[in-house]
Amino acid sequence: MDRYLQELHDAIASVTSGMNTEQLTAHPEGKWCAAEVLEHLYLTYRGTVKGCERCLEHGKTLSRTPRFPDWMRTTVVVRFGYMPPGRKAPAVSVPRGMPAEEVVKAMGPEILAMDDLLTRCEARFGQSTRILDHPVLGPLTAAQWRKFHWVHGWHHVKQLRNLCSAYPQAK
Repeated sequence: MDRYLQELHDAIASVTSGMNTEQLTAHPEGKWCAAEVLEHLYLTYRGTVKGCERCLEHGKTLSRTPRFPDWMRTTVVVRFGYMPPGRKAPAVSVPRGMPAEEVVKAMGPEILAMDDLLTRCEARFGQSTRILDHPVLGPLTAAQWRKFHWVHGWHHVKQLRNLCSAYPQAK
């Protein structure tokens, strides 16, 4: 597995290890609970998986030509590893109520599937080829997708740790 995705996989597994349903579903007013954060991440991985599957099925990439704003946003997030706070999640990645235990179990296999499909797209289309458009960052290569998911995932792992420590009685 790619080192970024392996590190992300391990971090999510570590922070969710031992969390029970009460802890996964407890949340501050107006904020997502841990299960919703995990579902949001799962939906982003699922979206990348589906996009890669479509690329491979059609035998071509599904990205547009990058524009300067795409380059700027990609540089900030992917190159510098900075996830700006306060941005609303795209509608396709907003949690829909997946059961807490189900989303915890689904995370590892979905990261593995995403890694496999990104690797297959990279082998088929080339390492420097942009394969899919991110809804905010624009067209990304397979390597950029991996790094994006790592940066984005760590942003949310911090939230999960904070939720875990805010609700220690649920352990």
